[in-house]
Amino acid sequence: MKKIFTIFSRSLVLLFSLSAMARGIPDTGYAEVNGTKLYYETGGTGIPLVLIHGSFGDRRHWDLQFNELSKKYKVLRYDVRGFGKSSLPNANETYRDAEDLKALMEYLGITEAHICGLSMGSIIAIDFALAYPDKCISLIPIGPRVAGDGTDEYKTPNSDSVRAIISRTTDILKNRGVKEATDYLWTGDHAMGKTVVSAATREALLKMGYEYSWFRYMYTNKREQVFPLAIKKLNEIKIQVLIVTAEYDLELCKEIAALIVREIPGARLISIKGAGHIMNMDKPEEFNKVLSEFIDKMK
Repeated sequence: MKKIFTIFSRSLVLLFSLSAMARGIPDTGYAEVNGTKLYYETGGTGIPLVLIHGSFGDRRHWDLQFNELSKKYKVLRYDVRGFGKSSLPNANETYRDAEDLKALMEYLGITEAHICGLSMGSIIAIDFALAYPDKCISLIPIGPRVAGDGTDEYKTPNSDSVRAIISRTTDILKNRGVKEATDYLWTGDHAMGKTVVSAATREALLKMGYEYSWFRYMYTNKREQVFPLAIKKLNEIKIQVLIVTAEYDLELCKEIAALIVREIPGARLISIKGAGHIMNMDKPEEFNKVLSEFIDKMK
């Protein structure tokens, strides 16, 4: 009986989603999957495109993409577990973000999609592409990171610099609170602060940071990667890949972008001039054009 009810509930979700999309209205809701609740928004019709946000924020990282790209594609953006409106993790429960994404796509009836991830989101996207290649039309890491960067032979001065900034931010968080930690992260005189080149982007990042739970930095967290050293498995990715970095992106992310191009045959690399680490917010029109041209050429 429980299984029948679950199937019926998901059928209703799909029915309401199709109705909303037909009227041009974004569909929003909570997917109860993998023992958690993930908040999601979908809009548009056509080829599915999944947008995965970065750390210290939420789905709003994609505010300047969601409506515009929904004119051409079926766009899904969501809050990763522990971010935005999604549930906080259970401190005693192991979970994997890539498995959450798989369950969310199944919940929404999306069999495959272009998978695009920003910074932390690119870690999830690459993990997902390695674990579930049949569900990926393409992989699009933005301001790229990958599980395993900064460890062992992949440690560089730039990876150490980013880790030091996050460590200092965490210390401020625990001793002075969310506002001062957020201010230090996005306005401090260091690599992260300097990579925000747009005042509008900085204002949006500060707002998201003030509203973020900071769960991953305040409490025990049993989040795992499907592939903790995905950086050593990049050459196993066989789908089409577009890597997007920027003129003022973190040097660590530029290093990783170059590594991905070397490791994945046929991978393309584009750098957006005048933009920083959150390039999709700094230069939305240019970013949207780059993304659309890549997807459209695959039709």
